[in-house]
Amino acid sequence: MAERRHARPLLLRTALGGILLAAIVGAFVLVDGLARRAARAEAAAALENAVDIFASGLQSELDKFRLVPLVLAEDPEARRLLRDPAHPAQDMNRRLEALARRTDASAIYLMNAGGDTVAASNWQQADSFVGANYAFRRYFHDALIRGDAAQFALGTRSRHPGLYIARRVGAAENALGVVVVKVEFDALERLWRQAAEPVFVADRRGVVLITSRPDWRFHTITPETGGRAARARNLTQFGRERLPLLDAYAEDTAPARATIDAERPVSLGWTLHMLADADDALRAASGRARLLLAAGLLATAALAGLFHQIRRARLARAEAATRARIDELREQLVQANRLAVLGQIAASVGHEINQPVAAAQVYAESGAKLLGAGRLDDARRNFGHIADLTLRIGEITGELRRFARKGRRELRQVRVGDAIESALRLLDERIRRSATIIVREPARENERAWAEHVRLEQVLVNLLRNALDACGDGGRIKISVRPVSETVRITVSDDGPGLDADMRARLFQPFSTSKQDGLGLGLVISQDIMRDLGGDLVAEPAATGAAFTLSLRSAA
Repeated sequence: MAERRHARPLLLRTALGGILLAAIVGAFVLVDGLARRAARAEAAAALENAVDIFASGLQSELDKFRLVPLVLAEDPEARRLLRDPAHPAQDMNRRLEALARRTDASAIYLMNAGGDTVAASNWQQADSFVGANYAFRRYFHDALIRGDAAQFALGTRSRHPGLYIARRVGAAENALGVVVVKVEFDALERLWRQAAEPVFVADRRGVVLITSRPDWRFHTITPETGGRAARARNLTQFGRERLPLLDAYAEDTAPARATIDAERPVSLGWTLHMLADADDALRAASGRARLLLAAGLLATAALAGLFHQIRRARLARAEAATRARIDELREQLVQANRLAVLGQIAASVGHEINQPVAAAQVYAESGAKLLGAGRLDDARRNFGHIADLTLRIGEITGELRRFARKGRRELRQVRVGDAIESALRLLDERIRRSATIIVREPARENERAWAEHVRLEQVLVNLLRNALDACGDGGRIKISVRPVSETVRITVSDDGPGLDADMRARLFQPFSTSKQDGLGLGLVISQDIMRDLGGDLVAEPAATGAAFTLSLRSAA
């Protein structure tokens, strides 16, 4: 009996010990799983933020080059060269060379309907495309059929990979040829290599095209399917018949590593991927969790509270370090992206900053003279103008920042007379120096329209500067405002020499200008701004001089 009485507590203690041990083991397993999931979610969130920045930078790079073949396909000189094979190609070669240098394109070339290259930007180089036939390229056939095409491939002469953006010249039923821009991404890949994690772009087939790891190029992230035809296509496009599968995506190696793959779609059917090996982070999180759980089980209730505070502090420090690292990466990439985008619009707004700076200098010099003469009120007004101009410079630079973000800006009701007055104030010194007569209709300038003040003013300054250039000293410029149906229209006209038929046809084509020092982007960007505001910018027929009309949605 006594032995039985002693045996029962022993069995009970053994059972409780087993239950406690199972609970502890279960708690360790549960905490380990939760810690690993949390660490993986945190690493994935950080990777998602970074991949957004990389995708934005790549998309900006692609957008920058889309305009060039579109413009060249409508170029009269290019069409003349394709229609008449005997026409000299020297001028077109030089134009393509200058345009490639200006846009940082690897090559720009023009092919006839048979695929023969008749002009190229690299015409003076040993590996010039001139005379070469690229009818075998898929982008050539697709462009002839669809009008435009894009293909990433290995260069047959340079052996350098790049994106070929093609545009048909002429209508589908009577195609004259194809214009092609080749873009290489060496600079972008160098920037990507600064990141700790691998970054790459894959096409619809899963073939790696652009990558921070050069040895990954022309591998795949999905197993290849297809027979002899697919291998022949690979050889033509990528210079190899078989495309190896990346180790990170192989079924026999993928489970061994805890890899996070963040991806974002970009244009052309491409997808940008960013990989992160989370093994170390997961193991660290798992070890910390086990240690913290063991300490919590062994510590008293008082120590448990202290442990909770320490753990929170550690997590906060880890989050702060992660945020600081992501912020640093974002700042570097946003800066690179901003430079690429600002390079496209700097020519159209640079002179807007020079004008208020010059005006501020004049106001400062005259203000000093007024102070010396004791005319304090007049000097005070001059300094007030300087303050206004510095604010205006801040608005312009703020607009550049908004352009770099590529976000849509909120439209609001704007009194068109305020925008006109601001534009004239920026150009006041030049107007007075050239003795130009400005004719306005103040009564109609009270009309209100849906717009953004800074960008509307930017367009007006561009048009007024063009009018001042056209009419010269002693000219006459008229600014008229009229409501038409549900729109408000602002017309800027001058009494200059006007526009001939050829110039009128090319007014809104990029890189087309009659000025020796111009880039031919002012009117193109102004029209783009107006359309983004929900309106338009057109050239009106005029008996004398030139006339341009801005249309906006009425806010009346």
